[in-house]
Amino acid sequence: MKEKASHGLAWVTGANGLIGNYFAQTAAQYAPLWRVRGLTRDQFDLLDFPALTHEFRKDQPKLIIHCAAIPTIAGALANPELARRLNVEATRVLAELASGIPFVFLSTDFVFDGRKGDYTETDPVNPISLYGETKVAAEQIVLKNPRAIVLRASINCGTSKSGRRGFNEQLRHDLQAGRSIKLFTDEFRSPLFAGETARAGWELAVKNCAGLFHAAGAEKLSRWQMGQLLAQRSPGLKPRMEPGLAKDFSGPPRAPDTSLDISRIQKILSRPLPGLAEWLAANPHEAF
Repeated sequence: MKEKASHGLAWVTGANGLIGNYFAQTAAQYAPLWRVRGLTRDQFDLLDFPALTHEFRKDQPKLIIHCAAIPTIAGALANPELARRLNVEATRVLAELASGIPFVFLSTDFVFDGRKGDYTETDPVNPISLYGETKVAAEQIVLKNPRAIVLRASINCGTSKSGRRGFNEQLRHDLQAGRSIKLFTDEFRSPLFAGETARAGWELAVKNCAGLFHAAGAEKLSRWQMGQLLAQRSPGLKPRMEPGLAKDFSGPPRAPDTSLDISRIQKILSRPLPGLAEWLAANPHEAF
């Protein structure tokens, strides 16, 4: 039987990160007609724009999945200039290079202020953090491409190469360091296994979708509830966890409820995105 021709090369930036790694690792399963190159910083720096342009012209990818970023509120605050350069300017350069091909951009629920919750794609953005601001700016750049997909994700769990990127990994790291873990009961998000986020992105790309989509878990959970679920896999976590209130947090302002309405993407996917509890129950042997 004659093999189907490849669609060409797909770039996945940030392939050493949590979600980028799952995009790279699941391509054969969800997008078998694409050849994938996972881009990491040790290959070349996305902030070296001449090198990025040279590499793009050499590879001539036919699809970009852009996950590379300063991916946290704390990380952006620690180095605002780097956050703007990587999250916005590198995205601008990459989007200009890829103006004629499909482009999948990983964004965040932190584009919202968290006052409402259950946000739809048509709700106005109002970030309260520098990280959220950079993602809003990048979304606007990317969506100028009529073939682009902006995928807004929530908090993700999974296994990363560094062992520090997933919410579950951060909890385990604190546990191993002997620290007590305070988890807010009044801060809500839509947690999801990172492999499911990648599946959703691949399926939208394969189906030639375009526009803005929320890709997150099907249930809204507080950080405390997330911790309780994950403690079922790692019993050592439970004695270290204690409930707290985000309103008492002394650091930067926190968005209380950035849960996402995912009804739009659920109508497109061949298999709906699950809630975290549902996914954990269905995958009892997944290493967490």
